[in-house]
Amino acid sequence: MYATKKMAFNNARVILLVLLVVYGATFLGGEMKGVDAKICPQICYGASYMTCPSSGDRRLSPKCNCCVASTGCTLYNGDGTTICTAP
Repeated sequence: MYATKKMAFNNARVILLVLLVVYGATFLGGEMKGVDAKICPQICYGASYMTCPSSGDRRLSPKCNCCVASTGCTLYNGDGTTICTAP
């Protein structure tokens, strides 16, 4: 009889723990927000300069690649050819 009471107590503890985890996950999960992240390649193009819509035709110090440049910025080679434009 003692073993039966102990087993019932352990079952109640397990059920309580499961309910606590489920309710906690539901409560915390309601506050979670998605994160917009992008994966950038670890490649540096060696651009000579870049231009961005916000600065007009002014030549700016280039970023390593278009993934890390601001949206709309274009990286150029020394001869003026386009390497890429940031999406």
